[in-house]
Amino acid sequence: MLHPDLSISLAGLLVGFIVGLTGMGGGALMTPILVLLFHVQPLAAVSSDLVTSLVMKPFGGAIHLNRGTVRRDIALCLTVASVPSAFAGVLLLKLVGSEHVDGFLKEAIGIALLASAGSMVVRSRIQRLRAKASDSGPARLNVPATLAIGALGGLLVGMTSVGSGSVIIVLLLLLYPALSSAELVGTDLIQAIPLVASAAFGHVLFGDVRLELTGWLLIGALPGVLLGAHFSSRGGERYVRPALFVVLLASGLKLVQLI
Repeated sequence: MLHPDLSISLAGLLVGFIVGLTGMGGGALMTPILVLLFHVQPLAAVSSDLVTSLVMKPFGGAIHLNRGTVRRDIALCLTVASVPSAFAGVLLLKLVGSEHVDGFLKEAIGIALLASAGSMVVRSRIQRLRAKASDSGPARLNVPATLAIGALGGLLVGMTSVGSGSVIIVLLLLLYPALSSAELVGTDLIQAIPLVASAAFGHVLFGDVRLELTGWLLIGALPGVLLGAHFSSRGGERYVRPALFVVLLASGLKLVQLI
């Protein structure tokens, strides 16, 4: 039987691999794993997962910067709204109070996971439609709508650690259909670094970051994300995404107590 800490590292390895392979945010996977499988309190799961994500995000972001697949203007606009919104999300959890925060977080994480599952369906449908359409030229920056996406995404991530690689990227796809898939992922990864940093800082101040838990997660997650990125060009994600949809849907329904 595996030591509990080693089991957490193996979970981190799996999540890191999927993040590197698909570009999907780790919070949508790691947080429910910690809560449902390892019975970590929701606030500690969110806090520790955000610190883990903060270390993982720059690896993927650096690759996309080097490849030129980042729309810097869109990323900057998202960041302007998402950074204060993420910190505000942590403050909202603080206002809920320690007596009620775990129950509130389970519901919030469950709803965010269901939204993430839905976003996968929407993203797949839009990309299929876009593949049939002709090229409409470079996407023009829509400042008000991009700020709104950043604010919503920041609030979700600050409260639940879910939303950066799922909800935000689908909203960007709706707003900027001319962006390539690589630009969508690259832009989202770059804006997610300051977003997650703001949320993680808030949780360090007001949350329940457990450094030992975070350390064991990173032992698995860092090699996992590099391995996943290595295989990302081989088309393996088309087999992973249906399984992810089922996991997100089941986890969300479980956390909102519908199953």
